[in-house]
Amino acid sequence: MAAPRMAPPSEMSGRLTFLLAVAAGVAIGNLYWAQPLLSFIAGDLRAATATAGWLVTATQVGYAVGVLLLVPLGDVLDRSRFVPMMLLASAAALLLCALAPTIGVLLIALGVLGVTTISGQVLTPLAGDLADDTHRGRVVGVVGSGTLTGILAARTISGFVASAAGWRAVFVLASVVAVLLAALLYRAIPPLPPRTRMSYPQLIASVGAVVMRERAARWTLVLAATGFAAFSLFWTALTFLLSGPPFRYPVAVIGLFGLAGLAGVLSGLHGGRLHDRGWSLPATGAAWVLALGAFVVAAFAGRSVALIIIAIIMIDVALQTQALLNRARLFALSDEARSRLNTALATGNFLGGAIGSAAATTLWSAGGWAAVTITGAALCCLALTVWALGRRGPLVIPPRQDVARGIGV
Repeated sequence: MAAPRMAPPSEMSGRLTFLLAVAAGVAIGNLYWAQPLLSFIAGDLRAATATAGWLVTATQVGYAVGVLLLVPLGDVLDRSRFVPMMLLASAAALLLCALAPTIGVLLIALGVLGVTTISGQVLTPLAGDLADDTHRGRVVGVVGSGTLTGILAARTISGFVASAAGWRAVFVLASVVAVLLAALLYRAIPPLPPRTRMSYPQLIASVGAVVMRERAARWTLVLAATGFAAFSLFWTALTFLLSGPPFRYPVAVIGLFGLAGLAGVLSGLHGGRLHDRGWSLPATGAAWVLALGAFVVAAFAGRSVALIIIAIIMIDVALQTQALLNRARLFALSDEARSRLNTALATGNFLGGAIGSAAATTLWSAGGWAAVTITGAALCCLALTVWALGRRGPLVIPPRQDVARGIGV
């Protein structure tokens, strides 16, 4: 019997790249179905709006746990089987969300959803493995742009479906899509040998070992987590702003604001090319300057739809670009440990996101939109300080020596 056919980099076709981008977007979108519906869900389940704000936080904390405990398995399992299995698990969690009778049960169900919907974080390093060195940044950029598209589309679709059929229908529809994608990916992902072999405890421990060994990884992770905290802070608070006075928009209209962030998708497509051309660090600094400007614009947007849209475009372009550049730099560190590096990246990102969501809820109660935008600007200043200190040393990717350093063992 012939051995399974292995996929060389040349087999990373445009069709497969597109499918991986769609699947990654759908997976990450599961974390954001509830975000534009917070006031809607709170009213239906008779909960306070501030309590509903914790729904996003519960999903992100669960996601961080799932990424930490499950994504490293991408280095030791056949991903053509692992990814469909996780999509089916997330489909079951989505149905649990749809059936939740109380806000407490929904909080638990969304936490479970977060743990299981990690397939996007397995697909991104898979795309990096299938791509060759000269095009890896571009391929990772396309798949990463699919991730942002999923975040934005989730908000928009969620608002429309909820306004037409109720918020529970959103989770039922997402469950059906997850099952369909599981079937498509089962057929499309080529068999790949494990990147390394080790026990599960060793595998989890090695995530920290890789990060501790790579100074560039540690500094990049700080930038990445700060970016996701700022992103989640902005979007969670924006839901409160648009659903309250003076706007009082329904969920369908709130979801439409996500379309303004599609500019970030286009920036992501080009962000990978900037890395391939060696401009990763200068572009990262420019992205953070743009993010700071976005929060300044947002500070004056409390009563202006036009300024809100401008701020959305700016912040999504800025934070999507820096996020993709961070991922491309990490993947350049090691061939053998990409899933583990991505585990560290995603865990940090979504812990940062959970902090951002929780901060948005607290800041909104304490000081409204002004408190949110001031905090967002402060996060941008922190990131720019880290970038300025690290751009000529700690953030520079050294020549790769995987075997010598023993990253894969």
